[in-house]
Amino acid sequence: MAEAKPPVAIRALDAPPRTRKSVYPEPFAALMEGRVKHPLGDLFGLANFGVNLVRLAPGGASSLRHAHTKQDEFIFVVSGHPVLLTDEGRTPLAPGMCAGFKAGTGNGHRIVNESGEEAVYLEVGDRTPGDAVTYPDDDLKGAFIDGQWHFTHKDGSPY
Repeated sequence: MAEAKPPVAIRALDAPPRTRKSVYPEPFAALMEGRVKHPLGDLFGLANFGVNLVRLAPGGASSLRHAHTKQDEFIFVVSGHPVLLTDEGRTPLAPGMCAGFKAGTGNGHRIVNESGEEAVYLEVGDRTPGDAVTYPDDDLKGAFIDGQWHFTHKDGSPY
């Protein structure tokens, strides 16, 4: 059977949502219930970077506050009014605003939706091998090994 060709173009919200809500171990995975990711880059067969359309329900969060060692990240707000949380504090966001997170800075970031309406944004990140993630507010650390995230407690013990 021939491999299916990727689409030429689609409406982003028509992309199927990711079936697994989170790669985090419990109890952290349950905190991502208000987040729905539509993987756009994978749909087109992109391998060097990822692109997701993310929908955050009221009360939803993008992730735990985290910082990558090797992966740059970028977000662009499409609709809604989420709040960006970083080491600098709270930054209200609005449609048309964007933010970037340079790898290796240690500045943890996270987006939360404290409003009563859905927030939608694009997230873009590279897929640099050997990436690791720190979580300043939680007992968690992650390592990207052989294309998969592996998580442990900060002391290295497994979940």
